[in-house]
Amino acid sequence: MPDDLFVGLMSGTSMDAIDAVVVRLADARFELLACHEQAIPSSLRTRIHELSYPGENEVTRLGVLDRELGVCFAEATRTLLLQAGIPAEQVTAVGSHGQTVRHHPPTAAESVTSAFTLQIGDPNTIAELTGITTVADFRRRDIAAGGEGAPLVPAFHNFLFADPTRRRAVVNIGGIANVSLLAEGEVSGFDTGPGNTLLDQWVYRHRGEHYDPLGAWGAEGEADTALLEALTQHPYLTLPPPKSTGKESFNLSWLDSVLEGHSEVSPQDVQATLAEFTAASIADGLADCEPDEVFVCGGGASNTDLMRRLYRRLSPTALGTTAELGCDPAWVEAAAFAWLAWRTLEGLPGNVPSVTGAEGPRVLGAVYPGS
Repeated sequence: MPDDLFVGLMSGTSMDAIDAVVVRLADARFELLACHEQAIPSSLRTRIHELSYPGENEVTRLGVLDRELGVCFAEATRTLLLQAGIPAEQVTAVGSHGQTVRHHPPTAAESVTSAFTLQIGDPNTIAELTGITTVADFRRRDIAAGGEGAPLVPAFHNFLFADPTRRRAVVNIGGIANVSLLAEGEVSGFDTGPGNTLLDQWVYRHRGEHYDPLGAWGAEGEADTALLEALTQHPYLTLPPPKSTGKESFNLSWLDSVLEGHSEVSPQDVQATLAEFTAASIADGLADCEPDEVFVCGGGASNTDLMRRLYRRLSPTALGTTAELGCDPAWVEAAAFAWLAWRTLEGLPGNVPSVTGAEGPRVLGAVYPGS
């Protein structure tokens, strides 16, 4: 396939916005051409958040929200292309991650067929409204092959960031944080635990803001040692890879249960402790990897307080962002799903079995032809 244009769409755990990018791709070529962030309407975000937990009339709500979010993804795509001056006819495909509403990876105590992951944002609607072939539903094939369905970005990190002379780690800090270790031609990775999700949920509860800009509120607080120790007792953190997690495990209900024994900690100090918890879980996850250098992408890269805490915990290992490697950290994950769509259309696998635990490499995603 010659150089082709692909759109990548990503909506993460925090549901703050849809990230949309258009990239030029070929076998060894990658170029980020344009990007666009489109807010998800507050009412829609609230209803999606409610759907993430068991409740009444789930099937109807699921169907309605799937369609509504599909329209939002289509609008984000059309706005992106309009701003970039790129006709839809020039785009080979859209790669859409969708919005995860439930992630239930396999566990040793359950039947393998009970594992599932579910993303909404109807790709039929995206294809219909944009006229562009859409590739979506990337995670479920890996689940079907016995894998975790996540993280999927390590393959892209290896494509874009690997250096055969360095043991390089790429840390994606979205709602959940994951690491990719790129060393000696091999790729490994896993979810380390919470990224921004607890920070975002906590600041919204106490300040009505969807995130803490630059981590400024948390930076003015003081991390509580006893609370941090209690948070680090979460059983997920001691599981061996392959492993993945989500807000099913790290949410305000869990946090509230931990805080019952630490009621004296102020809300601002809780925020500082949550930032330290994210930094600690990432650093602990990297401890056995011994990378020469670490590069951060995702929303967490713009959280100055979180990056400062991570720097202290990783020192003397060099820490930077993927901007130093030529890709703005805000757009790496959306670009990854454009790349995964390209892999799908090329008939190439998109998962890394050593990362997800799948039985083998698999071509991921389903294809929805454009008009």
